[in-house]
Amino acid sequence: MNLSKTASLYGIRSNGGFHGDVFTSPMVVRYMLDIVGYNVNSDLRNIRILEPSCGEGEFVIEIAHRLLHSAALYHFDANEAFQRNVRAYDIDERKIEHCRKRLTDIGISPSGKNLQVANFLKCKAEKTDIVVGNPPYIRYENIPKDMRDFCRCNYSTFHYRCDLYVPFFEKTLSLLSESGCHCFICSNRWLKNEYGKKLRHLIAKKYALKMIIDLEQSDAFQEEVLAYPSITVIKADKPSNKISYGEVRKVDELPNLQISKRDIPTDDDWTNIFSSISTNDTFKTIEQQGFKIGIGAATGADAVFVSCDLPEKVETELILPSINARDLRGNQFNWHGEYLLNPYNSDGTLVDLVNYPLANAYLEQHRERLSARHIARKSPAKWYKTIDRISPNLLTQPKILLPDMSGNTFVFVDDGLFYPLHNIYYITGRSSVQLRLLAAFLMSDFVRCQLSAVTNTMNGGFSRWQSQHLRKLRIPDLNAISEKDIQQILAFYECREISSINNKINELYG
Repeated sequence: MNLSKTASLYGIRSNGGFHGDVFTSPMVVRYMLDIVGYNVNSDLRNIRILEPSCGEGEFVIEIAHRLLHSAALYHFDANEAFQRNVRAYDIDERKIEHCRKRLTDIGISPSGKNLQVANFLKCKAEKTDIVVGNPPYIRYENIPKDMRDFCRCNYSTFHYRCDLYVPFFEKTLSLLSESGCHCFICSNRWLKNEYGKKLRHLIAKKYALKMIIDLEQSDAFQEEVLAYPSITVIKADKPSNKISYGEVRKVDELPNLQISKRDIPTDDDWTNIFSSISTNDTFKTIEQQGFKIGIGAATGADAVFVSCDLPEKVETELILPSINARDLRGNQFNWHGEYLLNPYNSDGTLVDLVNYPLANAYLEQHRERLSARHIARKSPAKWYKTIDRISPNLLTQPKILLPDMSGNTFVFVDDGLFYPLHNIYYITGRSSVQLRLLAAFLMSDFVRCQLSAVTNTMNGGFSRWQSQHLRKLRIPDLNAISEKDIQQILAFYECREISSINNKINELYG
């Protein structure tokens, strides 16, 4: 048996399946067909419907069942209607054949036009009234270079390091008939991340985003995958300023889903769709309150610039005690004794190594490695510079330390003893007391719920601290909190009583 085209193109996942193959729960399939109006009690004989990546036919089989039921009600030939109006594609010939057999078993005889073995992004497709499906999930690094080049040339939304499902959105949206309806279940990363920016812009400009159903916590697929799924409904209509939004933890909650109405921004940032926090004067961003958000220094060669042995090898005036994400694990602050070699003067220029014979000798030992870095190849004379310029005054500033990927429930404040490295985000700008007050809010459900709305939950159930997400968080105006309440919150912070922090914030802000 020949290896499938899916495997040969995109490779095999760690669980043995192919990249791109994630099959949708039947309950989700039924719900999606319901919300686009492809209902069993409607006359479906003239409705054109497209599934661009059908796999073994979860959507196609349900479409056929509904068409058969409709034909019995409205007295038309289901086979003739299926052959005229249903189109499905997949790159894997074996899956198409399996889907064909399943259709035959229920009394539908598909033609070569109905089920096509093809790379949908490269083939010609007809206009349609409904697009429904689960496009392939293939990360940028798993897309072959020739396919990436093709997508860049042919799809304007193929931006940054996007997943292959992004051009699937663009092509299928372009095929919608007037007032047509588009419904995908897909990773929600395009709604929040940089790589979805151009797709969001396209939809905001030319289409109407009608609904988002957040399934991130649910079992939406037939196997456990880290896909962060959402269902989106988009119509070929004038853009609207309101959207229906809902979220479920189990797919069997879908029929009784509670829907709320939320505003859609006119720009490319849609994260406020996911947040229920008011934008009035009670709540402000972190930066609006005088704090500054940054990320620790990247050196391009930590094995050289970061070490416990540096005090013995270079001049002490060139080293800074540094803090790494691994020093802040398990809600413990455990410094491993590492130092950062700072090759910069206070004005930001590189030091002259002639004035530092120990550092000169140490760096010369690693010259070949340091010179091979991209930043050094751009400026060969500055072969010992770091990727990020190091500012020693940051060392002595009090700062909140937020490891990028961390399961910590406690948020640490450094009173000015350590220099953060590249896997730690930090917040500075105000006093140690005010930073501890902010840290208490960052530990609360009040903020963690916002964070989960603007970023994706990682394996283990925690969200990533990243500057672009931190800048979107809204917290109460800290200057408007009474001294009594501040002291209570600070006491809870010092005792790490997160439940008490949550109770206090709920008491004050609901």
